[in-house]
Amino acid sequence: MRQKLYRSNTDKMVAGICGGIAEYFDVDSTIIRLLWILLFIGAGSGLIAYIICWLVIPKGNYYN
Repeated sequence: MRQKLYRSNTDKMVAGICGGIAEYFDVDSTIIRLLWILLFIGAGSGLIAYIICWLVIPKGNYYN
């Protein structure tokens, strides 16, 4: 069975996007959060990408 991308219910600061991506790729969520910050500072598109992910990625179950 393939793993699906969901927003995390347990590892979240704002919406669970970084926690969900970290669970999907099996990496530490701090690394993903740092990448989002670098994307936001460097390219200025990090906030827009985060909001789009917030709208598109479904919220995970409590069992995930």
